[in-house]
Amino acid sequence: MSDFPPDLYISSLKNEKVIHVVRLRDRRYRDQSQETIVEGYRELSHAIKSNYIPKSIFYCPSMFLGENEPMLLAKAKSNSTWVIETSPAVFKKMSYRDRPDGLIGVARAIKNKIIDFELNSVCPIFLVMESIEKPGNLGAMIRSADGVGVDGVIVCDKTTDINNPNVIRASTGVIYSIPVIEAANEEVISFLKQQEISIVAAVPAAQKMYWEADYTKPVAIVVGSEQYGLSSHFLGEVDDSVSIPMLGNADSLNVANAAAIMLYEVVRQRQNQ
Repeated sequence: MSDFPPDLYISSLKNEKVIHVVRLRDRRYRDQSQETIVEGYRELSHAIKSNYIPKSIFYCPSMFLGENEPMLLAKAKSNSTWVIETSPAVFKKMSYRDRPDGLIGVARAIKNKIIDFELNSVCPIFLVMESIEKPGNLGAMIRSADGVGVDGVIVCDKTTDINNPNVIRASTGVIYSIPVIEAANEEVISFLKQQEISIVAAVPAAQKMYWEADYTKPVAIVVGSEQYGLSSHFLGEVDDSVSIPMLGNADSLNVANAAAIMLYEVVRQRQNQ
């Protein structure tokens, strides 16, 4: 056992708390328990920094990669997080990573609703994602959105659970730093129209290049499924359709790359005002 005083020490693979963490990999179980897994030092650091305090953190000192883990545990414990030390065998059973770093948190699921969102920015930026299939892409786009300081990320017609541990991992935990909202297509369009936010959609067949759109006003960048593109819900409501030039043999970019290019064009235009 470590020098850090745990609330509990677990060495049994059959412990009910261990079984609970393992079952949280399953989407149905996450929906039922309204919880998810936050694994990794960086991910937990972002969650705690954003006051998204885990209910519990399991840790294994022999797997720590740095020296700051005890400080993170102490901060979590001061916020009433239950800190539980485990044996290496138990931790390996709970971890879904190939190279675990000795920290796994259990946190409440993100369940933000667009009806509860309060818009405080004078010239907001939103990233809207429709029918994104891969957790890695969804998480990467949240990371890019955080990088440009968006006011919110909206996930609609979801095929990937935003509380999927791989989404949290791909976002490096910044999913807890910005509002990430799930909503139906109709809700999103209604919200954007009411707030007078221009809808700029990435459409591969569009004739206008992405840098030709005006992003200096309130704007929502909308990207869709890599396989099917945007649905008719958005295509019939957009203010601008833009494309990213493809000069090689590929006919489209990875959706996370496309979103990042457009988001940083927003930043570039606004910095040059």
